[in-house]
Amino acid sequence: MTGTGWIPYCGAAPTPAELPWRWNGDPLLILLLLGLALLGWRSRTSSARTLVGPLCAAALFLSPFCALSSALFSVRTVHHMLLMLGLAPILSQWLAGRAGSLAAYTLAQTVLLWIWHAPAAYAAALSHDGLYWLMQATLLGSAALFWARLRHASPVAAVGALLFSMMQMGLLGALLTFSPSAFYAPHWLTTQAWGLSPLEDQQLAGLIMWVPAAGVYLGAALLRLNRLLAPDLSRGAPA
Repeated sequence: MTGTGWIPYCGAAPTPAELPWRWNGDPLLILLLLGLALLGWRSRTSSARTLVGPLCAAALFLSPFCALSSALFSVRTVHHMLLMLGLAPILSQWLAGRAGSLAAYTLAQTVLLWIWHAPAAYAAALSHDGLYWLMQATLLGSAALFWARLRHASPVAAVGALLFSMMQMGLLGALLTFSPSAFYAPHWLTTQAWGLSPLEDQQLAGLIMWVPAAGVYLGAALLRLNRLLAPDLSRGAPA
């Protein structure tokens, strides 16, 4: 944080006119993503699928979307949900052999999500690059381990973990939606240029967690239930 406001890793909050030009040119991050893309391409059969993860990460951290997350907490929320529900399942393919308890990974993912969305921890992450990357790495890593273990869990355990994840995500979203005050100091002066008050921005973030994000876990649970019940239904069907 400087005397003019919060300066997170993605830079100062842009105005709508500035946004198209706010690409992140961090050379270390660019080299890292290029290296990961090359390793993925060489370690597996040559396929465009190996580039999906690095391309998703580039969209999240190099494109103007990164800068927009400095202005709006709702966009930062979308950023976090894409990490945990989009990029993490892709990364989980490389962690499929990891041992561990699904319950432990589910709890770790939940605790880290709530910690980093506590106002003090969130503000600290947006004022220090090291803490910012710690936030990104722990949210992504815990979610990737969750999805990796989920692939090999029993149907009952998988459905239980998914429903629990849905409920805790929905609860956090509801708390943000119905709060009478805006919690997040880094966005108190950055939302107005985008036509939102800080409270409206927070409420939008809460709705994103409450409905579409929690809905991903619900959809995954229903899919797993369908796979569990499908053999029984097919056996009971008339010839």
